[in-house]
Amino acid sequence: HPSIDVKSGQTLMAALLKNGVPVGSSCGGEGVCTKCLITINEGMENLSLENEREVELRQNYSFAKDQRVSCQATLSGNITVDADYW
Repeated sequence: HPSIDVKSGQTLMAALLKNGVPVGSSCGGEGVCTKCLITINEGMENLSLENEREVELRQNYSFAKDQRVSCQATLSGNITVDADYW
């Protein structure tokens, strides 16, 4: 997978889209649909803590501990990711 540079504080979804990497979404990044779930292979500590919306989505949809809602998670360092739709 290619490496991309992102600005600190940018959402994972925005960073991927800006760099031409497709991200699933039916809500346009509003934190409703969970189609933008990304599996974090390395660097979970370099993502923001889950906000209230992401916690609620996790409770409602029971996704894996290594997955984050990419439109809600912001970056602060290096991560390695994967997604089912890539």
